[in-house]
Amino acid sequence: MDRNPSPPGSDAEEEEGDAVGNTVYSKHWLFSVLTRLIEVIAPAEPDPAASPEGGRTELDEEMENDICKVWDMSMDEDVALFLQEFNAPDIFMGVFAKSKCPRLTEICVGILGNMACFQDICMSISKDENLGQVLLQRLCDSDSPTLLETSRLLLTCLSQPEVANVWVERIRDNPSVYDCVCFIMSSSTNVELLVKVGEVVDKLFDLDEELMLNWIKNGTCRSVGPSVDDSPEELPDFKIVPCILEAAKQVRSDNPEGLDVYMHILQLLTTVDEGIQAIVQAPDGGKETWSFLYDLICQELCQPDDPPIIVQEQKTVLASILSVLSAMFASQTEQEYTRMRKSKSCFFFVDMPLIGSLIRILQYMESCGKRAADKSKESEQEETGRTDVNEEDFHLKILKDICCELLSNMLQELTKENTLEGLHQGHLNEQTCCCAFQNLLPLYFASVESFLEVLREADQTLADNLEKRFPSLKVHT
Repeated sequence: MDRNPSPPGSDAEEEEGDAVGNTVYSKHWLFSVLTRLIEVIAPAEPDPAASPEGGRTELDEEMENDICKVWDMSMDEDVALFLQEFNAPDIFMGVFAKSKCPRLTEICVGILGNMACFQDICMSISKDENLGQVLLQRLCDSDSPTLLETSRLLLTCLSQPEVANVWVERIRDNPSVYDCVCFIMSSSTNVELLVKVGEVVDKLFDLDEELMLNWIKNGTCRSVGPSVDDSPEELPDFKIVPCILEAAKQVRSDNPEGLDVYMHILQLLTTVDEGIQAIVQAPDGGKETWSFLYDLICQELCQPDDPPIIVQEQKTVLASILSVLSAMFASQTEQEYTRMRKSKSCFFFVDMPLIGSLIRILQYMESCGKRAADKSKESEQEETGRTDVNEEDFHLKILKDICCELLSNMLQELTKENTLEGLHQGHLNEQTCCCAFQNLLPLYFASVESFLEVLREADQTLADNLEKRFPSLKVHT
């Protein structure tokens, strides 16, 4: 059915002062809907649509239409303030406590989410400890639409600096939130829900490193989780990295923005040692994570048949992915290099397709940099134009720095066999090597010099040509 019927207006014949604020909506009508809502969750007489435990299991069409109208109307600040004045949050608390109707719960959480968009109301909602705890419990709901609206409400509150810390502390003190969020990420196939939950986790980790560390170390506590019959259900022993990875796989093809969110979550994990260890010390040594990110870079993002401008569109997700790959690479190099070399079990040290992809990203950035320079000249007198270009330059610089760091580390690990493979496959040639050297020098001189020595064994002519183009690399005898 249509969730957006036209909201009722205040007719001219209604008594003066019936309009809500500066809107055309009727106070009397709104009040009557809230009154009927109370009757729905606490009927005076037995209702055939009610469950044995009390409360209706479904809404009649008229009531659903009316409460959906309120949902739409609540996006107006005057209406939101009116609902706050008439204690709508307390009424919704009653709904959450007594109603067995998922649709009604979804709508009421959605209305609160709209109301929370306004600062004063958000502060009032956030400071209500009972309401806050009840809303967090909604994350253990089995109804996807309710979970979506709950996640939207939490994200709205976390995005308001005045109350963000209240919610961070509340979530930190409530272990069930971790389990419920992990359960959603690891088991849901609802892409819209996964994206919104990902945004909540991303915001939480960005706001509070302590909470992120707690979640990284978590996985040993058990708590009550979602169940269709509301009976207690013990959740699995969740680990944060596999859950994030599973959600990323679900959103990968359907929602590029969602993929960006989950890649940024992984990047945030790598900002602390515990996060890096959680990634690389999985039972498979981080191979699943590496393989997933590798596939994104080598098979999906910034491909040879894409126009160079694609790097602008994908710069944030590329930066996040390469940052995680770089952290994994460095960690494995430091801690497991000898063991992996001896066992010949390394899966990323000498990967030529990835090196080829890194160089292609640098080539595309060079092309975009030239276009940006031309645009900057054209808009030299326009302050806004200059700001936009500088902002783009900033994000591309971050991507370039991350890309160069990973590329330099990988070049140092190449052998003659790897280099011959790269030449044969077309990943290495004079053009790609020149691009790599131009971006790596002079900061990564040692890496380039090391690679050139190996290249000389594989292709003396190419090595000589590169030395001529980059005299600083010429070996002195």
